[in-house]
Amino acid sequence: MTAIWVIWAAVLVDLLIGDPRWLPHPVIGMGKAIRAIEKRITARVRTPLGLKRAGILLPLIVAGGSFALVWLLLIWCAMIHPWLAIAVEIVLIATTIAIKGLRDAGLEVYRYLRDGSKEQARRSLSMIVGRDTEHLDEPEIVRGTVETVAENIVDAVVSPLFYALIGGAPLAMAYRAVNTLDSMVGYKNEKYEHLGWASARLDDAANWIPARLTAGLLVLSAALFSLRWREAIQMVRRDARKHPSPNSGFPESAVAGALGIRLGGENSYQGITSFRAYMGEPIRRLETGDIRKTASLLLSASLLFTLLGTTILMLVVTVGGAR
Repeated sequence: MTAIWVIWAAVLVDLLIGDPRWLPHPVIGMGKAIRAIEKRITARVRTPLGLKRAGILLPLIVAGGSFALVWLLLIWCAMIHPWLAIAVEIVLIATTIAIKGLRDAGLEVYRYLRDGSKEQARRSLSMIVGRDTEHLDEPEIVRGTVETVAENIVDAVVSPLFYALIGGAPLAMAYRAVNTLDSMVGYKNEKYEHLGWASARLDDAANWIPARLTAGLLVLSAALFSLRWREAIQMVRRDARKHPSPNSGFPESAVAGALGIRLGGENSYQGITSFRAYMGEPIRRLETGDIRKTASLLLSASLLFTLLGTTILMLVVTVGGAR
């Protein structure tokens, strides 16, 4: 039963304070560890086969090490006092999720567009996307923001909570390590093609179930907000697998269907244009208000998952106790 309240407390902490800059964040430590390990590997291993083998060890070391460190920390805290261990676990789980941070980032772009400050909106968008934003018009700024918020509902909220429900803070932190690895070395380019392949595959596997759960939660949220929930189902079925990521297309297509808009299209990365498959039907033009609606869907899906996940956990604990 304690785990249920730990999850809710962690979500509440995130909603209230998010990730304040003055508080050291575990992901920063993970990033430094990844860079240090990567430097050692690349200094000693030169062949593609050797890098592929090292690529298998990299997530085992980083994710496994994160799990072990948090597990040992909680044991040490429990030896001092059980309530200390609970408090530390709440804080650690809260650092793995980013409901407030993701929502605030999207709404910041929304407010700049609403006030007519396109240049500021482009700058804010550039902080949360990898694409070039300097010359985007208002509909493209909206598209970039909606796509980013929708896609990140999985790895910033549902996935870490999913693993926290299964294995508490240690498993949630291990997931965050996998996700950080993917964001740092999981690229299909000359530098990371061999070293990062295992990290990218592991991240895809870790997000497979949460991504599909997120699509369902977004459909339910669309129904609660009287949006196009039937179209959301249709777009998930039709478009989700068109995305280059095996997971990102599920939340993006659900949001596109719910709002009656089309996502995807041409994006520019460091001056190089690429095309991403369309998601949804362009029933209407993209509008600034779509960012606010997406932020509402994010919050709703996050709370719904917490409610449903903790309810299922409570039922499992109750049935297990009865036996």
